[in-house]
Amino acid sequence: MIALVHGEVAVRRPDHVVVSCAGVGYRLAVSSETLRHVPAAGKPVTLHSHLIVRDDALQLYGFASEEERDLFLMLLGVQSVGPKVALAVLSGGTPRDLLRALAAGDAARFQAVPGIGKRTAERIVVELREKVAAHAAPDETVAVHRGDDPRSLAREGLLGLGFTGVEVDALLSGAPDGTPEELIAHALKAARP
Repeated sequence: MIALVHGEVAVRRPDHVVVSCAGVGYRLAVSSETLRHVPAAGKPVTLHSHLIVRDDALQLYGFASEEERDLFLMLLGVQSVGPKVALAVLSGGTPRDLLRALAAGDAARFQAVPGIGKRTAERIVVELREKVAAHAAPDETVAVHRGDDPRSLAREGLLGLGFTGVEVDALLSGAPDGTPEELIAHALKAARP
């Protein structure tokens, strides 16, 4: 897993950046919120990242903060939300603002994102609201809670391996209780043709 990319900005575009690291250029898809924190070409940058492995591609996504990356991973866990839609959501404001909107149940905020209809916006709020806790004081950080639930951890791991939310739900549906590792092993066995 590539968790962090540090190097010099080689290319800066509206939807991606290329970071040159030790002679290799890494193309990272980014939200407009992250792009605001990326300096001009030739300047040093550090981006948190997440790699998604598909049959036909390795896709690297970059984030200005760990909080934004965690929110991206949470969004990927929602049915009908893929990486492009998750980046579109992240482009709609700071992670703190988006987490507050989730905690408040503000589905209209997510429905305003291109590519998200009313049902998907409501699904995002319903599925993620409990995972997000907003502190009472406005200047405190909004936390992302991953929890210690083995199924949630296994789900996150399978999403990281490139399975879609629907595939993960199907693979874990009949799995017996166990550790995250056991659940992932069960799911991988079930995924074999």
